[in-house]
Amino acid sequence: MRPTRSPVPATALLLLAVALALAATAAARHFYTTTTTTRVPAPAERADEEVRRMYEAWKSKHGRGGSSNDDCDMAPGDDEQEEDRRLRLEVFRDNLRYIDKHNAEADAGLHTFRLGLTPFADLTLDEYRGRVLGFRARARRSGARYGHGHGYRARPRGGDLLPDAIDWRQLGAVTEVKDQQQCGGCWAFSAVAAIEGINAIATGNLVSLSEQEIIDCDAQDSGCDGGQMENAFRFVIGNGGIDTEADYPFIGTDGTCDASKENNEKVATIDGLVEVASNNETALQEAVAIQPVSVAIDASGRAFQHYSSGIFNGPCGTSLDHGVTAVGYGSESGKDYWIVKNSWSASWGEAGYIRMRRNVPRPTGKCGIAMDASYPVKDTYHDPGTGTGTATATAAAMDVIKMVLA
Repeated sequence: MRPTRSPVPATALLLLAVALALAATAAARHFYTTTTTTRVPAPAERADEEVRRMYEAWKSKHGRGGSSNDDCDMAPGDDEQEEDRRLRLEVFRDNLRYIDKHNAEADAGLHTFRLGLTPFADLTLDEYRGRVLGFRARARRSGARYGHGHGYRARPRGGDLLPDAIDWRQLGAVTEVKDQQQCGGCWAFSAVAAIEGINAIATGNLVSLSEQEIIDCDAQDSGCDGGQMENAFRFVIGNGGIDTEADYPFIGTDGTCDASKENNEKVATIDGLVEVASNNETALQEAVAIQPVSVAIDASGRAFQHYSSGIFNGPCGTSLDHGVTAVGYGSESGKDYWIVKNSWSASWGEAGYIRMRRNVPRPTGKCGIAMDASYPVKDTYHDPGTGTGTATATAAAMDVIKMVLA
């Protein structure tokens, strides 16, 4: 959802932050128990001077000014600004305390991932949830198809033929990590990444495409207030294609549909979409083995907010609220994972990506990743060098598939 445009009273927020800090300080006096047999001492409280120094360095890195309420319609007065600065420092301190505690447990071997000072380090959990999560769950028909034909897709002949690992970044089908800023348009970023992927696989040409065109022009969804990847695919199909990022750039908020750009020659087209069978990680693996796939996850947890590196296996539910793109999978030290492209800039996670635990005991997958996945398909190809280029592009794409499945 998009962030609230009017600021919450600073005094109330400050009281909340102080209460959180006091609670965490009390907890720090005790040992933290993760199992009935393993105890990890809470790390020592950081000195106030160190916290302030870290906060200033973090603000400088992420371009924060004196106040973090940059999204408000009206700038607060001097007193409110100072109060907001104190509030942000206390929220930052509490988040840092949480991060330190988790990483101490990771050092003791209790976690497979680490936390860090992400772009959301001065936000409460509720504020974080309100700024960057915009997927809207819906009733879906698992395995359903939309569009004409069967679409371009080489099909594995069984799970035993699937590659053990694949990374579409290394195969030239993934653009740079983007930043949705404070727009809840994650669904558009997820869909565009999947379209960029199949377009690159089918044509051999990786082009950054326009999320803003979908946010502005897809009437079935709500732009920065949220939407669904399948609707984005349907919009691109009905629109006859999608423009480039360079020609229709992202502005970080809702805009008016630019008809002149929308009607330009379309750089990339798709002809249909497929909804992956729900609650089936093997079905999702089969899809990702062939192309990048749009997936929805529950990203509302505090550990997800501050994820920095490693294979994420932290607490999360299945209330799907965020659209991302699965661009590969693999294993490390006997632990399977998905490679997931996010849209929170390269300053979050592993240069903008998160590795999420794969093949978990629950059919929904980690954070519901196997619940609502879909991908676009192409029946037709355009090769600027020959005019149509169907045979050439198809042959090139099939060479990639053969390499993957070898």
